[in-house]
Amino acid sequence: MSTDDVSSHPYVRGRPFADPGQSLIDVALPPGTPREAEIAVQRLVELTGILARRCAQLQHALNSRIVIEQAKGVMSERFALAPEDAFDVLRRAARSHRMRIHDLAAMVVRSAETPPEITRQLNGNSPLPRAQLDHELALERIGNSQ
Repeated sequence: MSTDDVSSHPYVRGRPFADPGQSLIDVALPPGTPREAEIAVQRLVELTGILARRCAQLQHALNSRIVIEQAKGVMSERFALAPEDAFDVLRRAARSHRMRIHDLAAMVVRSAETPPEITRQLNGNSPLPRAQLDHELALERIGNSQ
């Protein structure tokens, strides 16, 4: 990297940083550290932040998936459904009642009583017509396959 490239880079000593990691960099880097090293350290701090956020997102997704898998198991046992069918009922019930699937799954797992949203779905009494639900699910599958 040439000197001109470094001086035009937004992460050069003397320019303001919005990143909270900047104070760590200011403390950790001794005076006289080459600008290229400062840039490299700043990039590492940014990457660490990105990876920490991604890790938190993945952990949240995993936690959500665990509850959904537990609900599938409960519903499979309660209603003698295959796990795929239990998931389909759970998904349709959540959609037809405009709920997050995770929230409905948590209700299934939390209580010995089947939530009314699930019961209505199993009895064919969901608020949205089945044709509309089938259409929405088909659109979702098309979107996921692209």
